[in-house]
Amino acid sequence: MATVELRFSALPEHVRTARLVAAAVARRAGVDESVLDEVRLAVGEACSRAVGLHRRSGVDDPVRVTLVEQEKRFLIEVGDGVGPEPDAASKAASDTDDTAEDQMGLAVISGLVDDLDVGSDSTGGVIRMSWPVAVHEVSA
Repeated sequence: MATVELRFSALPEHVRTARLVAAAVARRAGVDESVLDEVRLAVGEACSRAVGLHRRSGVDDPVRVTLVEQEKRFLIEVGDGVGPEPDAASKAASDTDDTAEDQMGLAVISGLVDDLDVGSDSTGGVIRMSWPVAVHEVSA
């Protein structure tokens, strides 16, 4: 099981790099070529959402992207240092447009991902996405 971890400052210009890395690792993991655009778009949406959450909440921690090649699945986790429910001060600072944008981003991701889980871990919110990988049989 191969793992690639990427951490980047919460700046929009780093999202493109995360998309490119995710597509390259997905290709190497055996994700079907026809799905690579979906992987790239989903990672872009998840990373953009994390960058927005960081900036609105004043979080200085990096955005975390973990890419895991499993036997039959390719898993990507995008983590933020904010969590699924910002505290009261953050809620007061964010406006309705930001919340609607976050929900739209999650809706887009859910349409692109085979398996999606939005939750949290000890460091903040996490979006977990996975796709099937092609099983390559070894001929005798």
